[in-house]
Amino acid sequence: MDFFQLSVWFSTLRWSIASSITILSMFTHSKVLAESLSVAASNNALSQVTAVSQLSDVQSTDWAFQALRSLVERYGCIVGYPDRTFRGNQTLTRYEFAAGLNACLDRINELLAANTSNFIRREDLDQLQRLQEEFAAELATLRGRIESLEVRTATLETAQFSTTTKLRGQVIFAATAGGFQGDRIVDPTNTVLSRKQPNATFIYRAALDLNTSFRGNDTLRILLDVGSDSGTDNTAGLLEPNFGSVLDFSIKPPVSTFGISRAYYTFKPTADLSVSIGANMRLTDYIDTNSYANLSFRDFSTQAFVNNYILFPLFGPVAGAAIAWKPGNGAFSLRAVYGAGNPENPGRQGIITAITPFVRLLYPGATPTAANLGDRGLFGDTFQSSVEAEYAPSKTFALRLQYSGGEVFNNRFDVFGINAELALSPRFALFGRYGYGSYSNTTFGDINPSYWMAGIALPDLLSKGTLAGIAVGQPFITNDIGNGTQTNFEAFYNLPLNDNIQLTPVVQVILNPGNQDGNGTIITGTVRTVFSF
Repeated sequence: MDFFQLSVWFSTLRWSIASSITILSMFTHSKVLAESLSVAASNNALSQVTAVSQLSDVQSTDWAFQALRSLVERYGCIVGYPDRTFRGNQTLTRYEFAAGLNACLDRINELLAANTSNFIRREDLDQLQRLQEEFAAELATLRGRIESLEVRTATLETAQFSTTTKLRGQVIFAATAGGFQGDRIVDPTNTVLSRKQPNATFIYRAALDLNTSFRGNDTLRILLDVGSDSGTDNTAGLLEPNFGSVLDFSIKPPVSTFGISRAYYTFKPTADLSVSIGANMRLTDYIDTNSYANLSFRDFSTQAFVNNYILFPLFGPVAGAAIAWKPGNGAFSLRAVYGAGNPENPGRQGIITAITPFVRLLYPGATPTAANLGDRGLFGDTFQSSVEAEYAPSKTFALRLQYSGGEVFNNRFDVFGINAELALSPRFALFGRYGYGSYSNTTFGDINPSYWMAGIALPDLLSKGTLAGIAVGQPFITNDIGNGTQTNFEAFYNLPLNDNIQLTPVVQVILNPGNQDGNGTIITGTVRTVFSF
């Protein structure tokens, strides 16, 4: 075999082996592989050996001793670790295989380039040729698979929605019914809300979520959604609209017309700092999260269990900014968010849609033409600033301390909160929230409402992937409003039918609705179905 034939044969062999490497690399990130090869090269320089005897853990009685000896002493393409060990019994990773094979191929290339083909033994080349012939079918299969993958990749690239944007969707259907005890239901001001039992309803929410990345570590989010109504389409929201009994997903979006409910841009100046800026945001997206009580399409549906109810007088669309800092990606996190309730309005007129229902109760004189609404705009009334410090040393425990302050309709408010969760086992967890605040110049005077909720979560109950939960809470505790204290209960069982469909029965019980002990108990049942795509 002359040098030209040897070069051609070796190129064929190298292509065949490279095909194998290509299949392996398809399951790994090229950047990681490159880094691994770089490390291997660095180790090569540090630990190059010229004789097997220099490897402290290789014995002449080892079954692969002769093969290793040939590779080390004749070709110099297999080396040990920096501590002069070979670790022959250690599991071989794809990275190590790629690094070792690359080193041998580079070494043979050097020998060929130096025209030292006589140095390569004929029996070695014959053995390699026999291996190539023996695995010819497998190599042909690999080539076919690569060609097929290239065709499929080209098809996906031409048919994809966008090279930068990911589209996700969600549709919620819910059948709900219920009623109340007694002959009527009144609100905290003794206004009659209903004298007859409400009818069963079928409600929905549909959302399309567009997430665009321009640099890989940033996101431009545009969320389009529509719902059946604004909270009064379900029994709990109709009979108790003020203190968070409504089905949370029925008020997101707040109106029944298709439109934009999120529009913001998030980027990361550093690896542990995230910044969001937007014209349409939700404060609850950044503060007061909880692993077991936060997403009304997955766990609890009662609004007062999804978030600390008094911590967010601004619950709807706001414009502003948020930051999330996790120093060194450790156990501590700090978050802050600012939002203006009517940022596009430079004057004093118009409706502020961002406020939580209880704010309308506290300030009933806040009509669109009222003078006490205050100036609007990005830094005028109504606005809210919130901060949260979190300590989460593991996935099983988290403690969050919170503060919210600002103005609603030109009146000051301040609220302090705490949010905690603890997983005692993979199938049993505890969680809870507490809040204490002050709201000035309300129709009931200066008041200091408090809030609490607590519950248990049961992941994988009866079946893998399920989630069950039970919670109880009192969303608005004050002696200034009503003659009782409302207490909410909810139990749910989330059953995934597959990766894209979840079915969840929900039961709500409300005692002393509207802080009125003369109101009878409200009981509702809901079957929630969520389609995700």
